[in-house]
Amino acid sequence: MTDQADLSHLADIMVPPPVPWWPPAPGWWILLAALLAAMLILLAAGIRHYRRNAYRREALAALDRLGPVSDAAGIAAVSAVLKRTALVAYPRRQVASLTGREWLAFLDRTSGRGDFAVLGFAGALSGGPAGDGAALLAAARHWVRRHREEG
Repeated sequence: MTDQADLSHLADIMVPPPVPWWPPAPGWWILLAALLAAMLILLAAGIRHYRRNAYRREALAALDRLGPVSDAAGIAAVSAVLKRTALVAYPRRQVASLTGREWLAFLDRTSGRGDFAVLGFAGALSGGPAGDGAALLAAARHWVRRHREEG
């Protein structure tokens, strides 16, 4: 009979083989699917945002094409660009009939700043003396970029 306490019978510990990298565990597949879904959702939201703001880009390009505004005709052209932009962003019944001081009040209210009333362009819109054209263009660009849409 052999002695159980004899150290010559000792053997190394059997280590299991390392865990393979492929195929990944199910949790990694779930995480990958969730990340892909999140990326697709963000991409779709980005595309929708880009398309919804096409009218803003077009209005800014139209303001750039106007060049320096120095007379009542230039101010009326800026107002026309703003009106077209507002008709896209707001209900027609709310915007189409606005003129003069009501139009400027609408622009001030929707921009969150009082640029148009402070600059005093109501007189120029009705044929009076023209105000500061550069300030009007700056206010118009700000309004196009930052106006709040309805709904």
